[in-house]
This record gives sequence, C-alpha cells and structure tokens, in this order.
Amino acid sequence: MVHAESPELKLEWKLSTEEMDQYLAEGWRHFGPILFRYKTVVREEIISHVQPLRVVLERFSPSKSQRRILRRNADLQTRIQTTAIDDELRLLFESHKVRFREDAPDSLEDVLGQFPEVIPCENIELSVWKEERKIAASFVDLGRESVSSVYAIFEPAEARRSLGILTMLLEMDFARERGCRFYYPGYAYDEPSHYDYKKRFKGMERFDWQGNWVAMERVT
Repeated sequence: MVHAESPELKLEWKLSTEEMDQYLAEGWRHFGPILFRYKTVVREEIISHVQPLRVVLERFSPSKSQRRILRRNADLQTRIQTTAIDDELRLLFESHKVRFREDAPDSLEDVLGQFPEVIPCENIELSVWKEERKIAASFVDLGRESVSSVYAIFEPAEARRSLGILTMLLEMDFARERGCRFYYPGYAYDEPSHYDYKKRFKGMERFDWQGNWVAMERVT
C-alpha cells in the first residue's frame, strides 16, 4: 500500500490559466476538483520523499533513445480533442490498469473527475492511434505558461513501443506549440521507484519544498 503523510488539500472548481500556473509552480496536483500536495509517502512501510517535477521547455531536446522511440512510432497518428470520458477510454483504462500491482485507481473518473474538460481547468486528451484503434491516451491541464500531465493510459500489448515515453514527448511538443515555458510530468521520489523514467528528460527540475525549482541531473 501507498499512502500520503499529512497531505495538504484544497477544493477548486474553476481556476484561471494564471491560477493553474501558480498552483503547479507550488507543487500542487489534482484529481478532479481536489488539489493536493505532500512531501512524503509510505510505500511498503518505507518512507519515500516526493519530488514534484517540471521540464523547462527551452532546455529540452530528446535524447538518442527518445528519438528512437519517435522513429519507432512514426506509423502512428496523433489526435487532440477536449477530454470526454467514453466507453472506448474506459476499456483502454481497464487494459492499462492490469499493469499495476497496487493503488491503481478504480476508474478514469477517480483521476479526472466527472467533468474533466472544465473542472478545475481546461483539460485536453492527446490520443495515439494505430490505424483506427486507440492504443494510448494522455490527459493534460492547460495553464497560461504551462501544461501539466494528469494521467496517461496505453494498451499493454503495445508495450514495445514505449507509449508512456511517447505520450510525454508528444505532450511536450504540444506545450511548445502553445508557447508554454514549462511542462509538468507529475512527480517521482528521491528514492528509486517505477517513476524514475520521468527523470530521463533534459531540462528537468525538481521542487525543493522551499518555493524553489532546482535543476537536476538527468537519469540515464
């Protein structure tokens, strides 16, 4: 089991793009209208220290391995639309959920809320298609100067394509096309975890819980 220690919580139903930028810059995340942040979690009876992460987009360029992922998936199509949870997404979510041994959400609504397109801010779905089949989808919040990845799902049968990394690369392309400065991929831990893949991007910073963002070495 994983549980947060002493989480800070807020309820926000409607945030401007500028307000969203500010919350993200202070290490907040959200599930639906519930915003949260916390410094530590207990994982399998061990305390782990949370690292909110962001990429400074002007400093980012894909690594050699990330460029290979882009080439490997050149046959796929990308579509962008306002987020709307439907049966197709629910089926993809159920396929994706089997990858997790613990603490997987029960539904997409648990993560995105009932009205993700407007609460607490505008959210869009970036989907990846193999011919006419959706094999990955990620959901991002839109700030004025930032884009934040809320959640991503993909078809486990297509794992060789590294779709989790691919959707992050596509989200950063989308953010740069919008003229954003920052991309927030969520968080990892100071300690090793299955979130370490998020640290493998150039231009990565971590929040130090003192109000500062500090450059961090890219994990290889």
